[in-house]
Amino acid sequence: MTVTLRLREDIALDAFYRVAWQGEAVALHQEAMAQMAACREAFLRLIDSDRDIVVYGVTSGYGQMAHLRFTPEERRRHAARPPLAAAASFGEPLPERVARGIVLARLANFIEGHAAVSPVLAEAVAAMLGSGPLPPVPVLGNGCPGEIQALSHLFLKLAERSDLAEKDGLALVNGSPCASALIADAVLAARQRLALAVEVFALSTDALKAPLGGYDAALDELWEDPHEAAVLRQLRAWLEGAEADRRPYQAPVSWRILPRVLGQAQRALAQGEEVATVSLKAVSDNPLFLPPDDAHPNGRAVSTGGYHNAKAYPALDNLAAAWADLALLCDRQASKLLDGRVSGLPDQLLVGEGGYLGCLGFTAAGYAEQARQAAQRSFLPGSDGGGFGQNDVAVPTFLAWRKGAEAGRCLDAGLACLAAIASQAFRATDRLPPPRLRPLLEELRAIFPPLEAPRAPGPEAGRLQRMITAKVFPDEPADYGASS
Repeated sequence: MTVTLRLREDIALDAFYRVAWQGEAVALHQEAMAQMAACREAFLRLIDSDRDIVVYGVTSGYGQMAHLRFTPEERRRHAARPPLAAAASFGEPLPERVARGIVLARLANFIEGHAAVSPVLAEAVAAMLGSGPLPPVPVLGNGCPGEIQALSHLFLKLAERSDLAEKDGLALVNGSPCASALIADAVLAARQRLALAVEVFALSTDALKAPLGGYDAALDELWEDPHEAAVLRQLRAWLEGAEADRRPYQAPVSWRILPRVLGQAQRALAQGEEVATVSLKAVSDNPLFLPPDDAHPNGRAVSTGGYHNAKAYPALDNLAAAWADLALLCDRQASKLLDGRVSGLPDQLLVGEGGYLGCLGFTAAGYAEQARQAAQRSFLPGSDGGGFGQNDVAVPTFLAWRKGAEAGRCLDAGLACLAAIASQAFRATDRLPPPRLRPLLEELRAIFPPLEAPRAPGPEAGRLQRMITAKVFPDEPADYGASS
């Protein structure tokens, strides 16, 4: 399958999923090719029409050299240089799926002519998505004002083998396609992770035999919140057919606030989807080319701050905070299920010769704290982006994505601990959950059977965590059948 791009509107979350997560190729529509060719011709006329015109990085130097002005010959030599110096970051690479998403998002500046690149270069960028693994892109050390460090790693080989002309190299590494791809990737993961979390929390709710009044349909309207109402409906659906014999008094707080906390996660997801949808199709180039109109027959080139996506990192932070809050609920519910004085279940859920899960509660607590620390708020960095020239504000998007990814995997671990303990609760009381939750219980028990005698729970809990994470990400190795 191939995703064909005609307009910026075609770079949507669905296209991102197909290209970045499912590995589909990209083709450029002939209308896009014609528009790029027309804008390229207009841009070249523009910079040839006025010897005094200032177009950043084209007729002038970069960064602290922006005060320099080039002759036509100097600008051509300048344009032919690949972006070697900016490929200065190093360390842990982004997943391949995210790199693919960046390449796709890069094309938003190209296909309607706003980057003024030639159609040949645009086709070469699109072809990267059908020609094997991409160059590794460091997620660490990107402290520049925009994304030129990460983008230089991604496009350097293409630049070195291309016949770069005016603005081509700059158009490869400027703008904010990384931010677009990072928030889109986080949103796709959040959709899967949140759905799994609701299911596991529903299993925990029935394991406790919590009263179901806290999820009553009347709350859908009374709470006046569409995201909480959506979660309430999901919980009721999972718990349909639950036994009528419930706990005789209200459940601990961690169960009663569950729809509210899950609703906030749903809200963070909806906000992230909005940011990703806008960012993927937005023009973010600098300098930005505005195509010809009646007043400007050769078009215009303007300097912008499009390379700083101020929406992406707060949206990533909101998702990370949601994962940290849910990881805390995993910890609290796990400890309450294990405590017979609170749960009304057999203390420590002992069965047979005394398989003991108490320390698994400690594990849930450890991951909850790790998630909380990972989910600290991102601010504009205090460093001034290297300290030279105009580069006085860096962007924290890469760090925000990495923190969110860590918090999310901590939630996966917390869900694994809670799921194992909930499974043991059903075994200790010799009962089954409602029909819709039974496939989940069977899947859990295939990896983490109920304890009938003492054994180390950590390896099996680790395999549960890997199972959950593999359901979130398409490129995650499904090795949860192996020993931890």
